Amino acid sequence: MNTASKRHDVARWRYEQLAQAGFPAPLARQLSRDRQVDLHALIELVERGCPPRLAVRILAPLDDRTRDAG
Repeated sequence: MNTASKRHDVARWRYEQLAQAGFPAPLARQLSRDRQVDLHALIELVERGCPPRLAVRILAPLDDRTRDAG
């Protein structure tokens, strides 16, 4: 199995997990490709009642300007 195939399989698995947790398909597709997204933390927030889009915002990294100002 080559690297591209492995990445595709991982992205597909991540998509399935997010979709099963209630994430809308377009959002799940976008998040499944981003390896910096903490899949388990997102799903845990949603399982505790947080709406999927809010969970993404909560766990989104701060941009450089915000980090530099803090």
